[in-house]
Amino acid sequence: MRILLIFLLLLIQPLHAQNKDITLEDIWVNNTFGTESLQSFHSMKNGDFYTILNHNSFGTYLDKYDYRTLEKVETLVLGKDLEGLKYFEDYTFSDDETKLIIGVNLESIYRRSKKGKYYVYDLQSKSLELISDQNIQEPTFSPDGKFVAYVYLNNLYVKDLSSKEVKQVTSDGEINKIINGITDWVYEEEFSIVKAFEWNSDSSKIVFIRFDETEVPEFSMDVYGKGLYPSQQVFKYPKAGEINSELELHLFDLDSGTLSEIDLSGFENYYIPRIQWTQDPDKLVITTLNRHQNNLNLISFDAQSKNLSLLMNEKDEAYVDENYKLTFLDDNSFIWESERDGFNHLYHFNSEGELKNQITSGNWEVTQYYGFDKKSNKVFYQSTEEGSINRSIYSININGKKKKKLSKYIGINSAAFSNSLNYFVNTYSSATNPTSYTLFDAKTGNEIKEIKNNLNLAERLTEYNLPVKEFSTIKTKNGEFNMWMIKPVDFDPNKKYPLLMFQYSGPGSQSVANRWNNAWRHDYWHMMLTQKDYIVACVDGRGTGYKGRDFKKVTYKELGKYEIEDQIESAKELGKRAYIDENRIGIWGWSYGGFMSSLAITKGADVFKMAIAVAPVTNWRYYDTVYTERYMQTPQENASGYDENSPVNFADMLEGDYLLIHGTGDDNVHVQNAMQMVNALVEANKEFDYFIYPDRAHGIYKGKNTRLHLFKKMTTFIDRSLGEPSQQKQNIID
Repeated sequence: MRILLIFLLLLIQPLHAQNKDITLEDIWVNNTFGTESLQSFHSMKNGDFYTILNHNSFGTYLDKYDYRTLEKVETLVLGKDLEGLKYFEDYTFSDDETKLIIGVNLESIYRRSKKGKYYVYDLQSKSLELISDQNIQEPTFSPDGKFVAYVYLNNLYVKDLSSKEVKQVTSDGEINKIINGITDWVYEEEFSIVKAFEWNSDSSKIVFIRFDETEVPEFSMDVYGKGLYPSQQVFKYPKAGEINSELELHLFDLDSGTLSEIDLSGFENYYIPRIQWTQDPDKLVITTLNRHQNNLNLISFDAQSKNLSLLMNEKDEAYVDENYKLTFLDDNSFIWESERDGFNHLYHFNSEGELKNQITSGNWEVTQYYGFDKKSNKVFYQSTEEGSINRSIYSININGKKKKKLSKYIGINSAAFSNSLNYFVNTYSSATNPTSYTLFDAKTGNEIKEIKNNLNLAERLTEYNLPVKEFSTIKTKNGEFNMWMIKPVDFDPNKKYPLLMFQYSGPGSQSVANRWNNAWRHDYWHMMLTQKDYIVACVDGRGTGYKGRDFKKVTYKELGKYEIEDQIESAKELGKRAYIDENRIGIWGWSYGGFMSSLAITKGADVFKMAIAVAPVTNWRYYDTVYTERYMQTPQENASGYDENSPVNFADMLEGDYLLIHGTGDDNVHVQNAMQMVNALVEANKEFDYFIYPDRAHGIYKGKNTRLHLFKKMTTFIDRSLGEPSQQKQNIID
């Protein structure tokens, strides 16, 4: 009924007197199209409960809810009752959920890392204890809740919560040299981890990775700020083909206080992206990768005997996608994701690493593994079984039988399960349905109760002239690809429209998905452009994800080659349509998408009249080791793959209008990329437009009106390049 109501609201939109056009202020200043969400939703381990963190003028409060009834059971924490902590930003429970670690005054370091003041709050005694006077990182309870381990200035510490004694486990930590227990920049960015230590199940041992980045080349960025002189941020950043951190794996025994190294010299262990204890407190499993990232080992380590053995090996002619959710069952058998049959699926291995059975199979992909219910022997997962642009939720027996669809609607469904796996909160959206949150019974798939919807937003949108995002496929000589297109509300098939193409195109990515509009993905801006009589389209070509291993990995060692061929051919096909002006086709993208749009305006200069590149990679030689070498190997091994697909090397082919935008504080894709592109264009005597945002990072959003300014600039550039002649003239005058 809810889905029907939202659909009807959007369907009756033309019956209203919608006089409003979308403005940039609506998108980037007023948050007119913001969706409501569940703030800091957290499934509790003990019982079918979840918590939600909220903030109001009285402070922060943490409420506990019952999955079965969705009723609030109690307020666990009231910020106003905490001594001097009216507001807090982060929280984690101890395993028995009698204590909380609460974070305040948190300061971001890079994309995922942060530091700040952390406290332990005892829910029973209502006592609050500061863990350290210093700004620390990654405080983590031991499983028994008696200790907290954390990192300060690259050293690992353990605090006894009873005696208040603090043990300094390591002492050699030094900024830009030695890191203990947290990751270096490239691990954080590309392996998506910050914490590099793990407690075993009985709280007697901690394993951690030691990074020696002494020989890793440094990168420096000027920070302009508002002072008389700029400062400088210097950090270790290994570019493709350069030296990475040297790794060691260490084991700390709390009872004896001894520290020992785990010798991995008998295995290829260039990278250690994961360390994970099994249910057995003495059994550790270490994931290692070679530098090419096409040979992955699961290594079993026995903490008593110190023996190491190969548990499982995964190889691929291109690269192995590192598994984020290695799940050990009570018998130490494990569930593993693999593309070994050509699509990403779930497999069950015994404790010795021998395959018991393939759990899921088919020409579709498992996109998220949620958990295993040992009572029912069911595995819960998300997949593309209803089309690669959709996501649905399923359960299946661990033997691969009795599969059951649990989600109800076509679109993007994701699940947050209760600890018992009896219930899940389904987050759902589609291109025509704003995000909603609904409680489901995980056994039957029955919808129990809606938690939150965005009907108010749907109603508000009826006041606007919103076009519809149309999904289809486009056939080119290189294949058939997923596509969406947004046309003006008053579209006239007998009229010629300029076309703006948007894409990202990175390995395994997806831009064509049946999800609700999102400002970060620029949907509302694209809709705004259709008000100015543009058509906007997006094509996911070869190299993107969720259509099987071969479709994704065809770009191996040739990043940019096949992707740009597909964008060019798609533009040619679209240009053949009667309602598209083939002489006014533009393209834009951000990051990898900026790399692509830069190739489009050079290699595809006969097709594209304009391009915008925001924070682009312009030569993969300037990007980091882990990401780049996964897809390209090193420049020393594959020079042609780097150079023949770098827009820097094709600057002399530029013919159309090109806008290059970058932030000087981008620690990810360095502004060096833009500078090298500028130099190449100058040397080729090419005219272009260039804009720099001082101190802005890769997302170019911090600071008052930054996003508003950015998208106003891009809109003006598009009008000047692709708009009607009168519009172009007006922009020149302006």
